[in-house]
Amino acid sequence: MKSVPRTKSARSLPADGVRTAYAARARAPGAGEVRAVSAVVPFEQVKLYLKSRLAAGEWTPGTLMPSEAELVQHFGVSRMTVNRALRELQLEGLVDRVQGVGTFAAQLHRVSSSLVIRDIHEEIVLRGHTHHATVHLAREEPAGAQAAQRLGVVAGTRIFHTLIVHYENGVALQCEDRYVNPECAPDYLSVDFTQVTPTHYLLDVAPLWEAHFSVQAGLPTAREAKLLGLKTSDPCLIVARRTSNRGIPITQARLVHPAGHYQIEGVFKP
Repeated sequence: MKSVPRTKSARSLPADGVRTAYAARARAPGAGEVRAVSAVVPFEQVKLYLKSRLAAGEWTPGTLMPSEAELVQHFGVSRMTVNRALRELQLEGLVDRVQGVGTFAAQLHRVSSSLVIRDIHEEIVLRGHTHHATVHLAREEPAGAQAAQRLGVVAGTRIFHTLIVHYENGVALQCEDRYVNPECAPDYLSVDFTQVTPTHYLLDVAPLWEAHFSVQAGLPTAREAKLLGLKTSDPCLIVARRTSNRGIPITQARLVHPAGHYQIEGVFKP
């Protein structure tokens, strides 16, 4: 049974230090921007509203925020729209979500500058392009020594393994080689990953608490090169990422991108 953070009244006013810290992290839009949110897409409207109130200190760390049902009613949007807004706030470290309980303003020590984990489908769609995926492998298999170590299980334990290529406007953009801990996502292999990405699914059923990652230039394996339409001598950007929830490893992924089709961007605001 997961412990639930003690809630505080949503009406309590924060100390100035808390308000300042959230303002620096959330970077809410100015008053004029908040009034003009009708010009943005629905999930952004919900997201901007919540960020502005966090920045104003209306919800102190650990405070239970409005439920999805309340936000659906308030904005007149779908539950999926609200869920996406909350999921993005969680990825930015501004809220914590506890399944079956609700959404809480994040503890400030967990709100930090970081590499945001985004769903590749959403990234491509936001660019106005078309995403599709092909699944080349989806099976249960015994964990090898390396996968077992990364997932915190004994070698030989049955784990899930998927190999998926993601395309943007018909061009191969990413080869995703992923191992998943069945303890965290027992129904993982029943998902149609041509319709829902593994990232999207796992963020819903096993919200991440911590992520470790490395980014490096490298060469694809022979299999990766074939799937991406490359030569084994073509440079790639390779991201290795491992996520966990309260100390329990969820997934280990190797994400390989053709160097000519990918770049890393970041924004820092002190």
